[in-house]
Amino acid sequence: MAHFTDKVVVITGGAGAIGKVTAEEFLAKGAKVVIVDLAADQLDEVKEDLQSRGEIHTIQADVTNETDVEKYVRETVDRYGKIDVFFNNAGIEGKVAPITEQKAEDLDKVLAVNVRGIFLGLKHVLAVMKEQKYGTVINTSSVAGLHGSSGVTPYIASKHAVVGLTKATAVEFAPYNVRVNSVHPSPANTRMMRSLEGGMGTDEGTLSKTIPLGRYAESSDVANMVLFLADDKSDFLTGGQYLVDGGMGAL
Repeated sequence: MAHFTDKVVVITGGAGAIGKVTAEEFLAKGAKVVIVDLAADQLDEVKEDLQSRGEIHTIQADVTNETDVEKYVRETVDRYGKIDVFFNNAGIEGKVAPITEQKAEDLDKVLAVNVRGIFLGLKHVLAVMKEQKYGTVINTSSVAGLHGSSGVTPYIASKHAVVGLTKATAVEFAPYNVRVNSVHPSPANTRMMRSLEGGMGTDEGTLSKTIPLGRYAESSDVANMVLFLADDKSDFLTGGQYLVDGGMGAL
């Protein structure tokens, strides 16, 4: 079992389903958790739900805005003195449509959150971890970051980009004892999946038929992988892509 007593964990997109469940798991194992999200109301709800579980701090920030990113990193370090784990998780799905019907601004919107947001988080958190000479980062990509799929080309492009950022920073920061990996969930039982199903005109749960284990990933499935990659027991793992996909990668 992973133990994170007194570890400081920062989670972006922390008010979403995967972020919240992951925060809950870290709190249960003794971590101090900083949740970052743009949605103030949802941040308040998550804090109310989880504050009895352990030490939790919330910061409203736009991950696409470098000033906001600098703010959440600085506020965390001022408050706790360090960042041990960074779950670089914020992301959006974008519009579901053929590429011929996607507008340039549709692409820009997805890339802003899913690539620029990941990049800026890495830039500023890794600077802290370099000084510390330790730390671990988990970037959220997707099975869509390793395979193709129709109707969501901006999303596919963005999640492939996360793989490149993961590999590049893993190599760059290995000399400082900092590890960087990415997680790749299958379609998950979250709000994002409901949005994608709606855009594709499919019934709820239909896409689970494309998964060998026959169900969507649950937020807890992703959280379990994140905690494994954050734990010292995985301290020889860096630059990797870790599937949480119910067997989709075997097809």
